[in-house]
Amino acid sequence: MTLRAFGAEALGTALLVAAVVGSGIMAERLTGDAALALMANTAATAAALYVLIVVLGPVSGAHLNPAVTLVFALRGEIAPAMAAVFAVAQVAGGLAGTLTAHAMFDLPLGQVSSTVRTGGGQWLAESIATFGLVLAILGALRGGAQVASVVACYIAAAYWFTASTSFANPAVALARAFTDTFAGIRPADLPGFWMAEITGAVAAAGLGRWLFAGNEKPPA
Repeated sequence: MTLRAFGAEALGTALLVAAVVGSGIMAERLTGDAALALMANTAATAAALYVLIVVLGPVSGAHLNPAVTLVFALRGEIAPAMAAVFAVAQVAGGLAGTLTAHAMFDLPLGQVSSTVRTGGGQWLAESIATFGLVLAILGALRGGAQVASVVACYIAAAYWFTASTSFANPAVALARAFTDTFAGIRPADLPGFWMAEITGAVAAAGLGRWLFAGNEKPPA
């Protein structure tokens, strides 16, 4: 791992958040239909994820998510110090992505979300969303499937079957707290989301270690 890997994590998370926030803004401007806006937001996010993982995967692994980085650290596949730097890069990139989206749409750069996202249903949804994401990644890696396709498809589905619309990413959740647009989340609601995301990720790491044991991808 080099400085390029840290840069890839920051840049990738920035572009991901710009896609999430920017597509939400565009969808709101073009339609007054909440379901259609969510569909547009879903499509843009899934497409961006696919491209970013394909392009940046060879550089950093394209975690773009502190929960994913935590899982790889728990599995001993990335050193704790490296994982911490990855997380810092992801958070910084996410915040930059929000600012970039605001700038593209001529909105005030500094915003704080007022969108309430809290309660047991939301927390359960975030736990399940992150659990499924991590399990999908581990399964795809062990089974030899293309991780980019698996992640993009899972997130597209989870946008619709989870009550929280599947943030599944602590860095992205933080970045979304600083936009008072379609994708926002009130800062006061972040701790509940973070706890749910980490809980889901750790649970998936434990299950994945058992479920996929002995199912290693054969060497090329």
